[in-house]
Amino acid sequence: MKISRKKIYLDYAATTPVDKEVLKAMTPYFSEKFGNPGSLHSFGQEALKTIDESREKIAKTIGAGFREIIFTGSATEANNLALRGAVKELRIKNLEFRSSLYSQSSILNPRIIVSAIEHESILETCRDLEREGVEIIYLPVNKQGIVDLEKLKKSLNEQTILVSIMYANNEIGTIQPITEISKLISEFRIQNAELRKESNSKFLIHNSELAMALPLLHTDAVQAFQFLDCDVNPPAGGLGVDLMTLSAHKIYGPKGMGALFIKQIQNSKFKILNSIITGGGQEFGLRSGTENVPAIVGFAKAAELAVKNREKETKRLTAIKDYFIKNIRKIHPRIEINSPEGNLCSPHIANIYFPGHSSQDLLIKLDLAGVAVSSGAACSARAMKPSYVLKAIGLGEQKIKSSLRFSFGKFTTKKEIDETMKIIIKLLIKFKDDL
Repeated sequence: MKISRKKIYLDYAATTPVDKEVLKAMTPYFSEKFGNPGSLHSFGQEALKTIDESREKIAKTIGAGFREIIFTGSATEANNLALRGAVKELRIKNLEFRSSLYSQSSILNPRIIVSAIEHESILETCRDLEREGVEIIYLPVNKQGIVDLEKLKKSLNEQTILVSIMYANNEIGTIQPITEISKLISEFRIQNAELRKESNSKFLIHNSELAMALPLLHTDAVQAFQFLDCDVNPPAGGLGVDLMTLSAHKIYGPKGMGALFIKQIQNSKFKILNSIITGGGQEFGLRSGTENVPAIVGFAKAAELAVKNREKETKRLTAIKDYFIKNIRKIHPRIEINSPEGNLCSPHIANIYFPGHSSQDLLIKLDLAGVAVSSGAACSARAMKPSYVLKAIGLGEQKIKSSLRFSFGKFTTKKEIDETMKIIIKLLIKFKDDL
């Protein structure tokens, strides 16, 4: 088969190339402006000022406060900080867990609720926390990948300290109703605070601020930020989350840079998280380690560009994906779209079932022909594990092993889609009798 002259990249959900404007903004901080932000001299102060300006820029893109943005080494680290940091803080404060990791009393064990299709950095962290005595509830999803709000409501109890639901899924693109989930949790907080008063709860310390803050709501917005409104403020029609994870390399920024939004309780010194990386006390004491100034600058620039181009790029990629799906359905009627359609799905992800073909074989053949796609999350691709996300939405083993993820980005063109279609048809026609 003839190799495509120009390689076509359709794996933007895995990572994105650094934007030229982002690279330009970063470059001086590798050499000319190389100071350590912790140093007191002019080099250090210049670096610190740059971090402050970048933090302010990112905070502005989500309607957050300056001190509510914590820079991390990745989105995975940010997710770990959200979950482990919540458990650690509550245990340090004791919250009347009476607090042993080995307590046999179920009423004393904190509960965390997550969806079954969260990123592995959430699910693996939860499995690790289970070994430490934390109760984890894994919420099932429907065929479209959406969490059942009634099941979530029934899962909330006095011990629930955190709920983590991904905003847009990285494998099938499902968009979760985060605002509705936020309202549900807010109502539960009010009811639960009253119940705690009446029952003289042993689960929490006598702290009314804490009682009204739990459970915390966290969302991984890594795949959503480019395309969906991520304003965190309910009065402005925002999400109403307490914690939100962002990533630079998903929005044409550098790898190795993430951020966690951590809501501050107004007029209170009460913290909702504790650090999981200790040391020099950087990032307001929540994430020690010398700050990666070039990456922080690049992240801020990428975030500004993403918000600036969000509406236009969302419309463009929606049209690209619709065109792709329309044409791929023409190849053979048995080809199926695993992703939900319309407003229920992010505009940049389409998960496709190719009956009669191994996704791994098809992926390799596409790559040899010059088209880069994936069979699921990049973090677990090399492990060759079947997709737990596709299993969670009800697909059988055969369909899971015959599905590929196509994801589109700012450099994807209609011409690339046409070329990809030609390549797919050539690859499949050999096996036409199998379809």
